[in-house]
Amino acid sequence: MKIKNLIPIAVALCAALVLGGCGPGGGPKKLKLAFVVNNASDFWKHARAGTEAAAKELGNVEVDFRIPSSGQAAEQRQVIDDLLAKGVDGIAVSVIDRTNQIEFLNKVAGQTLLITHDSDASESKRVCYIGTDNTAAGVEAGKLIKEVLPSGGKIMIFVGTLDAANASERFAGIKKELAGSKVEIIDVRTDETDRARAQKNVEDTLVKYSDVACLVGLWSYNGPAILNGVKSSGKAGAVKIVCFDEEDQTLAGVADGSIYGTVVQQPYEFGKQAITKMAKYLGGDKSALAGGQQIVPTLNIKKDNVAEFKARLDKQLGK
Repeated sequence: MKIKNLIPIAVALCAALVLGGCGPGGGPKKLKLAFVVNNASDFWKHARAGTEAAAKELGNVEVDFRIPSSGQAAEQRQVIDDLLAKGVDGIAVSVIDRTNQIEFLNKVAGQTLLITHDSDASESKRVCYIGTDNTAAGVEAGKLIKEVLPSGGKIMIFVGTLDAANASERFAGIKKELAGSKVEIIDVRTDETDRARAQKNVEDTLVKYSDVACLVGLWSYNGPAILNGVKSSGKAGAVKIVCFDEEDQTLAGVADGSIYGTVVQQPYEFGKQAITKMAKYLGGDKSALAGGQQIVPTLNIKKDNVAEFKARLDKQLGK
């Protein structure tokens, strides 16, 4: 066959490669996908492991995992602007401030595939949300609170900011579950993802409200901050703790009884599913991100199942 007749065949074969395009040397083009989180927390190491597992399985994806160190919406915007300048094919983002980021997110959605994870902005033009039903997760936290305070009592809530959808929805779920009970929510203390401030909020609460019965943390680092604040105040064991997520110190606290329970998400699945499904979507399988919302279930971890859960996490991280 003449060389000139081979050229159209080569072009056709290249165009037919899964996830489209030819890379250098005529090989398949690698998709560039980004996973952007909302703050620097150990919680995200599990999501990173999930993105890495997806990239390894797919073989045609490069993942850019980004962590805004300050936990501020402005820094997250700078991170995303940088990714757009680099020409990424898709971005998965945990939205910090859904109210004030909608216009920006819509701009991003006009330039690349945009999905959300962990914290949604359903009003935006993102294609899909992959993560926890945070209202339902709040309900689960409310159940733990009622278990640990069967006769009722006063509680204080701690979180980075209520501007994030996951925080406001978890708080709403807790209030829903506690409605009509003898549990009283004193207030919410925010810390803007400053861990030192998070612990100080706990210590101040224990001084101001001597009758507080349970402290509740809505974000990953709040569990350790509450635990450290309770210990530094000499209230270990006297004040109950319920929190979210699976930081090492949180799980250790559950294991030794310092923390009654934690509602854990599955950040490994956030990462793995986000990368896998964005790749499939960009490859032509629009059903991969169908429905606008794909929920990853939560688990309630207490002393009786924490060891089994920790072993599962270690396996995900290759320990």
